[in-house]
Amino acid sequence: MKREWGGPDDEAPRSELSQLLAESPAELPKSLMRWLEISSPQRVLLFVVVTLIAAALTWMVPAEADLDVAGRRSLFILLLAAGLWLSEAVPAFAVGILIIGLQVLLLDRPGGTLAEGPGSWEAHVLVLGHPLVWLFFGGLVLAAGMSRTGLDRWLASHLLRRFAGHPGTLIAGVAGITFVLSMLMSNTATTAMMLALVTPVVGRLERGDPMAITLVLAIPVGANLGGMGTLVGTPPNAVAVGALASQAGIDINFAQWLLVGLVPGAVLLGLLLSVLLWRVRHASAPPAELWSNLGADTAEHVPLWERLTLILTLILTVTLWLTSGLHGLPAPAVAVVPVVILTASGILNVETFRRLPYDVLFLLAGGLALGAAVHESGLAAWLISAVPTEDVPLFLMALATGVAAVVLSNIMSNTAAANVLVPLAISAAPAAPLVVALPVALCASAAMAMPVSTPPNALAFATGLCRARDFLVLGGVTALAAPPLAAAWTLYVVRPLLGA
Repeated sequence: MKREWGGPDDEAPRSELSQLLAESPAELPKSLMRWLEISSPQRVLLFVVVTLIAAALTWMVPAEADLDVAGRRSLFILLLAAGLWLSEAVPAFAVGILIIGLQVLLLDRPGGTLAEGPGSWEAHVLVLGHPLVWLFFGGLVLAAGMSRTGLDRWLASHLLRRFAGHPGTLIAGVAGITFVLSMLMSNTATTAMMLALVTPVVGRLERGDPMAITLVLAIPVGANLGGMGTLVGTPPNAVAVGALASQAGIDINFAQWLLVGLVPGAVLLGLLLSVLLWRVRHASAPPAELWSNLGADTAEHVPLWERLTLILTLILTVTLWLTSGLHGLPAPAVAVVPVVILTASGILNVETFRRLPYDVLFLLAGGLALGAAVHESGLAAWLISAVPTEDVPLFLMALATGVAAVVLSNIMSNTAAANVLVPLAISAAPAAPLVVALPVALCASAAMAMPVSTPPNALAFATGLCRARDFLVLGGVTALAAPPLAAAWTLYVVRPLLGA
């Protein structure tokens, strides 16, 4: 029952609190939670426990250790953020905001011992305007425009009809279309859209039909791996690029990232497609008539000028991204183009603009801030100094960072895993930062062994057609194949071509 505060009954809360204090100590925590109307005491408890553990581990660092005050406070923030991301005690984006707030309070608050000047705290807040945040924001706006005008659904539905004649081409078509769309759109949004297109057909097949299960599984496979292909495909890519720029002075543009991520993503997609096709080797494709009305109402009420404007904007933006070496405009600056055109033209109205997934931007900004603090405070170098890395071959170091990314990304957000691992990996190999940072980003997208590992997995599992062991097989294949593939590709192909 909701309590009214003030007026003639304002003594009620006070008397209720007195009753709580009179209860036995064992019942006091639960009663206090009820009195405060806390609906999820487990989350509160997890938050408190993680904070205490992070603080305790920070205080356990010996006084004689070569770690100054800034390093110790950065260690506390790192441990707290990693624990909260791992335990999911609070939403992932909230951890990103918490990181920025703690850095202002603990590292550079005005008048604090670590502040170099009255405005030094602004550096932590200005990360929200980081070029990579703007790049990702441009990608979100472009994806929202495609969804608003129905261009994404129109492309998917028309292409799917062309692949509907044979089970092999159909599975490959579903995964391939999802892969391509996820390079420019959120993989969660792409998965939801593709499931909406495929579900009417799957629903007409017999329950347990291997074709139905495999069609659904092909969607998260394409969505997870498609994000590897472009800088705006998934946040771990931007995390790695941002850390390489700030810690090692290595800049990777949009076109160069296609070289980094597109080939490994396509190879892993082909590998998983062979697994999916083996599942339907004796199945037949759904009848062609089931696909006849697919997406028939797509963008039915959208004016033609809006669709044409979106298509031209998409072509212009991608062309400018791919040709940045010719005109000199960096990818984040080009990302402003779709933002200006789609908002000024009214294609994205106020309601649509408000529904953009801004939480991703705060998560990305928090990760960039964490990586910068871990590096600039000397914490990363201090942590790596305890690990003997001098005589370890570069390939093994790259392989180890890839394995760590796969393992960690299977149990926590892949963006969070990249935020934790990338700055440490760069500090572990200062002579070859590219070789150890890129496998982290690539392998973070290959973690898909459980239904909860990625949002696309969760959406596919929610259909009720897939089992947890289906994801374990696919995720097991990528967990074994992605680290050596990413390590070899980065060391022997990407590094020589980029000259880094």
